[in-house]
Amino acid sequence: MKIAVVGTGYVGLVSGACFADVGIEVTCVDVDERKIEKLKNGVMPIYEPGLEEIVLRNYKSGRLKFSTDLGEAIQGAELAFIAVGTPPGEDGSADLKYVLAVADEIGSKMSDFIVVATKSTVPVTTGDKVRATIQSALERRGVALPFAVASNPEFLKEGAAVEDFLKPDRIVIGVDDDRAEEIMQRLYKPFQLSGDRIIYMDIPSAEMTKYAANAMLATKISFMNDIANLCELVGANANMVRKGIGSDPRIGNKFIFPGVGYGGSCFPKDVKAIINTAQQYGYELRVLKAVEEVNEFQKHVLAAKVKARFGEDLTGMTFAMWGLSFKPNTDDMREAPSAVIIDELRAAGAKVKAYDPVAMEEAKEHYLFDKVCYCKDAYDALVDADALLLVTEWSEFRIPSWEAVAKLLKNKVVFDGRNIYDKEYLQSLGFEHFGIGNK
Repeated sequence: MKIAVVGTGYVGLVSGACFADVGIEVTCVDVDERKIEKLKNGVMPIYEPGLEEIVLRNYKSGRLKFSTDLGEAIQGAELAFIAVGTPPGEDGSADLKYVLAVADEIGSKMSDFIVVATKSTVPVTTGDKVRATIQSALERRGVALPFAVASNPEFLKEGAAVEDFLKPDRIVIGVDDDRAEEIMQRLYKPFQLSGDRIIYMDIPSAEMTKYAANAMLATKISFMNDIANLCELVGANANMVRKGIGSDPRIGNKFIFPGVGYGGSCFPKDVKAIINTAQQYGYELRVLKAVEEVNEFQKHVLAAKVKARFGEDLTGMTFAMWGLSFKPNTDDMREAPSAVIIDELRAAGAKVKAYDPVAMEEAKEHYLFDKVCYCKDAYDALVDADALLLVTEWSEFRIPSWEAVAKLLKNKVVFDGRNIYDKEYLQSLGFEHFGIGNK
């Protein structure tokens, strides 16, 4: 079986590599010649555990190829995935120009039946737009070739994407063509050996499922952060409350950890996009508007705690920050709470020394530039710092040498933005501990 995957970002590269790993012939296509050359030389554009190994193994075997030529890639292919970016517009809507540009090029260069499936996160009715774009390109050529459109949204967690793809909990496929369904069935058969995980539905429902899933998870996060802020005011402990409600199977214990807000490439963008979709149909998603408002507020909570402890004017002070990426096991800095916290501390006159195991290069190149001093390790960031801010809960930060931390910091003060430290234990060592949702 031969397929093409257009886009070598997070979704496209993981998908292409994992399909190749089960024996499918895959060509990953991108317009970025520099990125394609780097991939051919084994240089990954993103950090994702296990990805480099699976890419190199399948590229070496010849099952995985990289190209800038979409026309060549779809020749003989049964299916082409569109996995390009859908960045938010000024109004929060998903920008489909890259998706539709790929659809147009497929229509301009296809020579036989092909299924064109969107893996990019796209709003409802995108399938219709992709279909119309391909058909328009065929009409310009004066040819009549059969094709099918499908929706196959991804549900990959950054930091566990390879594992999620190879062992999916569900595979959602929106389709309205029997031939396309049969091709999808063959494509995903290797991932269903321990049970049928495919959920077939119509294309609009598949498109909506992706947005609804991310919106629900974002809602759980903002709900718990809102409750945590109230816990702090009334004297309750948000960690205890989390355990109490998380034991209820109707609620579950995932995505209810208090913190400094969600970030990344999915939740912020997708919540905005689904709100915009509702507005286009004259409907207001009031719950999700509140979810977004709570999340923006939450990104300022840790800096507010710093100011409450040290004063509004932080001139001459230096703060150590552990973690920059929006979550562990990724170098993704998109919508990261760390950027908001750093901006607020700097605006108050402070300096920031930061360390992250993998995201510092990404931060330097695209986000924080010269706003912080990047340190060689976690302890280097503590030297001459007035306090420590834990922002991303990387494993290596979980059990530090508190003796070393105490010696390096000017003040034994820890702002725990992810509630990973035991407050009573730190207090027994003479530290002041400021978490989320407990006094």
